[in-house]
Amino acid sequence: MTDQSHIRGRGVQSVEVSVRLLAALAQNAGPMSLSDLGQALSMAPAKVHRYLASFVDTGMVRQRKTGLYDLGPLAAEIGIAAIARIDPVNRAADLLGGLVEQTGLSATLAVWGTHGPTVVRWEKSATPLVTTLGLGSVLPVTRSATGRVFLAHLPDRLLRDLVRSETGAADLREFDALRRDVRAAGVAIADQEFIPGLFAISCAVKDVQGGAAAVVTLVGTNRDILDPAHPARTALRAFCDR
Repeated sequence: MTDQSHIRGRGVQSVEVSVRLLAALAQNAGPMSLSDLGQALSMAPAKVHRYLASFVDTGMVRQRKTGLYDLGPLAAEIGIAAIARIDPVNRAADLLGGLVEQTGLSATLAVWGTHGPTVVRWEKSATPLVTTLGLGSVLPVTRSATGRVFLAHLPDRLLRDLVRSETGAADLREFDALRRDVRAAGVAIADQEFIPGLFAISCAVKDVQGGAAAVVTLVGTNRDILDPAHPARTALRAFCDR
């Protein structure tokens, strides 16, 4: 009986193996070699390769020019769709267009993904922005307004490795002042630190326990939006407090 047809208990074994393979790619910090995947799954590389070939054909996995394997565009699309269906993320996504109309600024909705703050919704205003940001973009924790909100609200265990990789800082206490300021103000700002020419203000969408379920960010080309008295900040706070 082949891998594709073997049924164990009430599940299909080949599907379970496929999920384990995709999970290994998702949980790794970067692309993986065939041998590394074989070790992670305790499976012969030749067998892993058969699964990978099908995944590459469907877009769930992509093979880089280096020969290493990584999650593909279909995997990203499925992940983003799944996250966007989670309340209060779903509610914020549905209303994001109204915030863009109210403020005249472009807006993003980001959640905390495997590799950090990840954009799951991108609503553009009538004013064009020159940026490579898009769905699935992963933002820096310490240099983006979105990342700074997560930095202020998430536990250290989720942040430590990413902050170290970005800044070399071995201790999150170096960012205590920034975290306190963001919590006190209710928003974080980025004054061109992440993308030259773009200014951003971000605010947390809270879950039922008061944690940051997602972050909404307004982005524009005018530095005035960073002013604490700017109406965009008021609109953003009201949006996230709904």
